[in-house]
Amino acid sequence: MKIVINSCFGGFGLSDAAFEELLTRKGVAWEKQVNSYGTAYDFYEAGHLEEEEHYLSYRDFTENRADPDLVAVVEQFGKDVDTSYSELKIVDVPDDIEWTLEEYDGLEHVAEAHRTWN
Repeated sequence: MKIVINSCFGGFGLSDAAFEELLTRKGVAWEKQVNSYGTAYDFYEAGHLEEEEHYLSYRDFTENRADPDLVAVVEQFGKDVDTSYSELKIVDVPDDIEWTLEEYDGLEHVAEAHRTWN
């Protein structure tokens, strides 16, 4: 099984071009406009620019890090998938492993799921 993780401190994120490709693969009609900082884009469902309830966040489309579309986008874009705060990579885990994503200050790794108590 292929799982996408962030391999640097900072946090998981997709470049605008990679997010566009992911939305297209998911069949989402979208529009974009330059964000308020003038540094990137904000994405909305087509026909709903600036309507907050139709805002498209990459977080909503990357919760499942084993999603085949997400994995394909990372493979397709290589380093161009990264942002200034992320360096995404694919980790191969045996299919029969129950796994969990662990994170410290944005740096992630995949761990085998097990029981814990506090």
